[in-house]
Amino acid sequence: MSIGTRLFTWWRGELVGTDQFGNRYFRERGGKRRWVLYAGEPEASKVPPEWHAWLHRTVEDVPAPRPSLPWAREHVPNPTGTDAAYRPPGALEHGGRRAAATGDYEAWRPD
Repeated sequence: MSIGTRLFTWWRGELVGTDQFGNRYFRERGGKRRWVLYAGEPEASKVPPEWHAWLHRTVEDVPAPRPSLPWAREHVPNPTGTDAAYRPPGALEHGGRRAAATGDYEAWRPD
């Protein structure tokens, strides 16, 4: 987080709530701006849907705390662009060779 964001938050921000990831949500005193200060690395996929709706003015009311659900999985950050990203068997990182086509594929040929 930049020093400008810290100063603006201290000077004009009003804390309205936090989420289960420790992110803090602010709105401008007497203004219309809304923003989030991330806990740890800035990762937009850590913003829960109810807070996303509030940030983008889909809803006006500050979200109430949501109980944890026994079937819900723990959040996993988006791995795109990292070593943990999914790379299918034909990807360049795997040599660029894919498995031979099975018998159900027939190439199109013009007449």
